Amino acid sequence: MNYLALVALVAASPVLAQENPITLVRPDAPELAAFGAMPTGVRTMTFTRPDVVDVVNSTDDAIARADREITVEVFYPAAPDTEPGGTYTAFLRDGETEVTLTGRAARDAAPAEGSYPLVLISHGYPGNRFLMAHLAENLASKGYVAASIDHPDSTYSDMGAFGSTLYNRPQDQSFVLDSMASLDGEIGAIVDAERTGLVGYSMGGYGALIFSGAGIEDGDRPERYTAPGDLLSELAVGGARLAEIQDDRLAAVVAIGPWGRNRDFWSGDGLSRIDVPLMIVAGGVDDVSEYDAIRKIFEETTGTTRHLLTFDSANHNAAAPMPAPAEAWADPSIYAHYADAVWDNVRMNNILQHFVTAFMDLNLKGDDAKSAYLDLTERAEDGVWAVAEDGTEEPEHTYWKGFPERTAKGLRFETRAPE
Repeated sequence: MNYLALVALVAASPVLAQENPITLVRPDAPELAAFGAMPTGVRTMTFTRPDVVDVVNSTDDAIARADREITVEVFYPAAPDTEPGGTYTAFLRDGETEVTLTGRAARDAAPAEGSYPLVLISHGYPGNRFLMAHLAENLASKGYVAASIDHPDSTYSDMGAFGSTLYNRPQDQSFVLDSMASLDGEIGAIVDAERTGLVGYSMGGYGALIFSGAGIEDGDRPERYTAPGDLLSELAVGGARLAEIQDDRLAAVVAIGPWGRNRDFWSGDGLSRIDVPLMIVAGGVDDVSEYDAIRKIFEETTGTTRHLLTFDSANHNAAAPMPAPAEAWADPSIYAHYADAVWDNVRMNNILQHFVTAFMDLNLKGDDAKSAYLDLTERAEDGVWAVAEDGTEEPEHTYWKGFPERTAKGLRFETRAPE
């Protein structure tokens, strides 16, 4: 059977299609992509932001208010005797087709003893809380509580006016941090939110930059990029809501393909106000958030140490989305929401898991040894492999730490100190 015939069979078969594994680690994955030693659990929780602005039903003349219910998938280290394995039911990009995803986390498992740093995970527009479940499960196995958010008006099945995402995204992130920090019960007992990380993809990256201090620019924009009643001015430099959501517990931010600089939502002044350690991940030919605009974010976040990981020739789907579910292969437009034309999804997921692990371990756990994984030759292909037969690195060895020989290809990693 040829490859295309196999793909067609998988897409058509309910038995094969329902597997859709999200936790694959390739044999050539970088070192820190491997799952940790801890079994993992998962629980679905709902938190309510009471009586907030309802952007979708507001106009310039009448601002509506309503409760905003936010569903969160919480991944966490589980008790040592936990049997691994579980499934998730999620919508595809079309917002109608339900698929089954297979992971390692056990539903409602008892948590491990101890206290674990919190990492928030925030999807794009549209997306859902499962889009980066591969990363959430991976982090949980390494001693983190990962809270992956469904943002109302922004998921595959409830897309609303874009203005709601522009206004609510950083506020949702702030609210979920507060909710997880004050959580009762056995899960609340293991959450350490005093040093919290945030991983945001696309519009999740937009929100993460605002949440970490980057006030947006006031100004005239096309109607699609506004919210009623001049609401976005609340998130501008000096805005009331921007000030309210600033949080000293936020200690590390990963922004993947962050949207907004391509539409002049920030200037250098706003971006320079971020003082949280920042890692930006981007595809070198991103035409949604636009790679040149993402580079501007990297250049203009002068108030903090920041890194830029670039996947050469990748587009907007670089690193973040899980592998396309088998059911998506039947529709090229749906498949394209998850996949990249050049890079393999699992490969990109593994590279992201590696770098996020190093970055979060360094900044949330104080594991200084992980800094070596972030001190790299800028172009991966310029690294020299010089390792003796006994595994000892020779003085001229400059290959990317953690990457097996011949595997650090098509990647760039840049670092800048505060200026």
